[in-house]
Amino acid sequence: MEIIRATEKDGVPTIPDSDRKRIVAELTAGRLIVYPTETVYGIGCDPFDETAVKRAYMAKRRPFDMAMSVVVNSLPMMEELGVLDDRARLLVKKFMPGPLTLIVAKRPSVPDILTSSTNEIGIRIPDHPLALSLIDEFGPLVTTSANVHSHKSPITCQDAIGDLGASVSVYIDAGPSKLGKPSTIVQLIDGEMTVIRHGTITEDDIEAALDE
Repeated sequence: MEIIRATEKDGVPTIPDSDRKRIVAELTAGRLIVYPTETVYGIGCDPFDETAVKRAYMAKRRPFDMAMSVVVNSLPMMEELGVLDDRARLLVKKFMPGPLTLIVAKRPSVPDILTSSTNEIGIRIPDHPLALSLIDEFGPLVTTSANVHSHKSPITCQDAIGDLGASVSVYIDAGPSKLGKPSTIVQLIDGEMTVIRHGTITEDDIEAALDE
């Protein structure tokens, strides 16, 4: 278990390129990391590595029938994983990067273990420079709060370490999460819009954006 502490440069948390390369090597080897986002700290791994995804479930003690989401860095990367309609693209452009997760139909390349054998996937673009830099370097990452299932969401890296310990290979400590609250989750399937989890972005915000 290793802890990498970010430093601020012009107000932006950064880590050395050597540390970033080491983190990418851990991800490539199928290991777990914990990384900061603007919402809460998340567990990350390769979403296409079924063994790594299983490790994430086991580290969290999360039931396998509860799907996990993915973070990406752009709309094109999002469309490689999910099928987005015009409303989904509108919400991406309006609220992302930011604390919104969209549940859309998944592409066939997405492993069933990640989505609990459903045909849907949750995807978002996080508003955090370190998370985005890792995605730039590695590609899409699994995202699920870095805590044991049903425990309090981790606002700091120490929260995550206390829950997950040595089950995670590398922890990236960038200080407290800016929002400290999980993302709003919106499901867009078969023409229907449903708010699955309420967060910083409200249902009124979503409806107003879709009505523009």
